[in-house]
Amino acid sequence: MLPYAAYLRVYEPLTAFAEPERKLWADYADSRDRPRRANALNAEHGESVMRLLGMPPEPVPAQESPNAYLRRVEDRLYVCPWQTRLRSWLAFSRLRGSTPAKLMDRLVPKAIAEQTADDFDRFKRQAGSSALRTHIRTTAWHVPPSWFVPFDGNERWLVLGSTNPGQDVTTTTGRNLIYVTSMAQARRRAARALNVLRRHLGDVSSNFDVEDIARWLEEFHPHSLVELDYGGLVHLMNDDALQADQSVAELAAALTGLDTGQEELAYAMYQRVILRWKSMQQLESAN
Repeated sequence: MLPYAAYLRVYEPLTAFAEPERKLWADYADSRDRPRRANALNAEHGESVMRLLGMPPEPVPAQESPNAYLRRVEDRLYVCPWQTRLRSWLAFSRLRGSTPAKLMDRLVPKAIAEQTADDFDRFKRQAGSSALRTHIRTTAWHVPPSWFVPFDGNERWLVLGSTNPGQDVTTTTGRNLIYVTSMAQARRRAARALNVLRRHLGDVSSNFDVEDIARWLEEFHPHSLVELDYGGLVHLMNDDALQADQSVAELAAALTGLDTGQEELAYAMYQRVILRWKSMQQLESAN
């Protein structure tokens, strides 16, 4: 878990879960001891820091997290499991596959790295490919353009609050930028975007990662909710920057411009989004 990260989450209705998991989440929602939304990111981050600072470090927790993000719409409960163990395995696999061996050995002792990889291989053999589905995607220091596609500008929920440098940046209290939509709308918008990109730009849509997002959304219950949470990134942006951030609307305008032959508008809107998040990514190397 990283403090300056954004999250794309899917919340499935409680009815999408089979027993006994359905009862487990129903009981969890009624529990007074579960982490609340305002402290959930802080709790996740704290767990990961404790594991990595341990001697020896623990890249992946021994057990899957019993926690979840919850949403209620009228009388319906929606659940987004943390899946900390699975997400840690996937992140560790990506890190190990992209990091030179000598550097990796400095980050995680070789014996622990090999044991972690072996445990993940065993889990995949026993659980099958369907068990690798994650309800949460995470990205550090920026939001990928494809993540804006499932949403509409009117679904934007902004709360301004303190951006004190000494504040715990993992918490979502007091300062948020979130979009939430139905799965039906998210799939429809992703399909439209893919159609526009393919008709006008050919196969370069693969660089946009929209197809990957569209496939991911198809893995969940059709009555789910989809959420984009700027997470800790809101603490890298002042109030003016947050108020001016209309990335979802701008990307939608770029796609509409492309589809209606307004190429200059499409280019201008797309560049506005790209440059905004490129400047954000540059903060990583400045720290």
